Amino acid sequence: MSRMNPYVVLLTLIATLGGLLFGYDTAVINGAVDSLKAYFINPRFADLTNAAQANAANSLLGFVVSSALIGCIIGGLIGGWVSTHVGRKRGLIIAALLFLVSALGASAPEFPFAPIGHGGPGYMWNFVAYRIVGGIGVGLASMLSPMYIAEIAPPKVRGNLVAWNQFAIIFGMLVIYFVNFGISKAGSGDMWLNSIGWRYMFLSGSIPASLFLILLFFVPETPRFLMLKGDESAAHAVLAKLVTPEESKKEIAEIRASLSEHHSGKLFSFGVLLVLIGVMLSVFQQFVGINVVLYYATDIFKGMGLTTNASLFQTIIVGAVNLAFTVVAILTVDRFGRKPLQIIGALVMAASMLALGTEFWLGGKGIAALICMLLYTAGFAVSWGPVTWVLLSEIFPNQIRGKAMAVAVAAQWIANYLVSWTFPILDNNPYLVKHFDHGFAYWIYGVMSILAAVFVWKLVPETKGRTLEQMEALWHVTGKKSPQAI
Repeated sequence: MSRMNPYVVLLTLIATLGGLLFGYDTAVINGAVDSLKAYFINPRFADLTNAAQANAANSLLGFVVSSALIGCIIGGLIGGWVSTHVGRKRGLIIAALLFLVSALGASAPEFPFAPIGHGGPGYMWNFVAYRIVGGIGVGLASMLSPMYIAEIAPPKVRGNLVAWNQFAIIFGMLVIYFVNFGISKAGSGDMWLNSIGWRYMFLSGSIPASLFLILLFFVPETPRFLMLKGDESAAHAVLAKLVTPEESKKEIAEIRASLSEHHSGKLFSFGVLLVLIGVMLSVFQQFVGINVVLYYATDIFKGMGLTTNASLFQTIIVGAVNLAFTVVAILTVDRFGRKPLQIIGALVMAASMLALGTEFWLGGKGIAALICMLLYTAGFAVSWGPVTWVLLSEIFPNQIRGKAMAVAVAAQWIANYLVSWTFPILDNNPYLVKHFDHGFAYWIYGVMSILAAVFVWKLVPETKGRTLEQMEALWHVTGKKSPQAI
């Protein structure tokens, strides 16, 4: 087989549209935070100079901004059942439908109860509901897209191809940053943006969602799911398009042997440690604070004294750096391995976040703060962004992959929700602002990055170059770690 089978590449590109929508749908909120605050939040409070009301408004804003993450948690939790009983392909079709409904509904939460543009804060909960629907789609896609790619990709290029999904996530974020910036320039100032511009931001997501939905009808189910359901002839037919006949026979034999072993199929049948590693990879990916940058970058730049348009443009720079260093990860993950990238990236993030917090604390919010943010983004993009998804798609045996990934992805979205919800509270708390001038939260994320590096160094197995079936040899049925694991 050639290094890059064109059919494998085509299927990977289609699957990564789920990643693109993941990034698009989660980052669209970045350009709309102030508009949502003006449209839904501020009218609910009589006196925002009052500390209690200001804290309540910040908490409610954090909830609205992060509401999609509630759906992501739900999507992650049901993802295991969907992947096992509905399938990888049909699960992605469901995700695409949810993306489409969310994009249409979030852009016009009053419809059909009131004319668009009327009702204001009264329809905040409709908006939240549509964002939760989209979040369920994100939760499903965040698990199923890398799983689909991992199950069709040859071992030698699997890390590379799964990392494409992270590239698509970041590309989706970068696209919506440009879209948001273009929409902000199309109208006449913040008043237009707060009344109608933010609606176009959410509505724009219906275009990639429709494309994803259509293309999914032309992809096959994965061989491992087909084997799991006992359809060996269909698995053979798919593998015949993915690998050579010799490799197909070998892979079918390995999958059959893996599925025939007498494991209960229960979540912890390969041990608690394996599942715990997956969960902690997910939790640390969020606790390092990446989504503070992705969701609140515009507000952070405004806090540096920039205008709305300038802040949105700086956000584009962050997205471009994120994308560029994700390409570095794609080119190196199968060469250097997963662990070295994770450890180096975590240390870069730790240094950057500690420096950023110190910069804010000392009152400097200019070019030095921007450089710290860009270095942090680069560190994440070359490591914990793409490589975490590669590891999650590789470390779990066939019989528990769906269940274990569901638990890990749900944990990831719970951690994401906690970080996204608490950041406005930490960043705007009067006591913390007075004593640390917005720097405190970044120190927390820096410490978490150090802990993430130690965790990978001590506990995470290297998966480079092994087939998914060979990964089972790293774990004993008793739950003890294999000597080769580290």
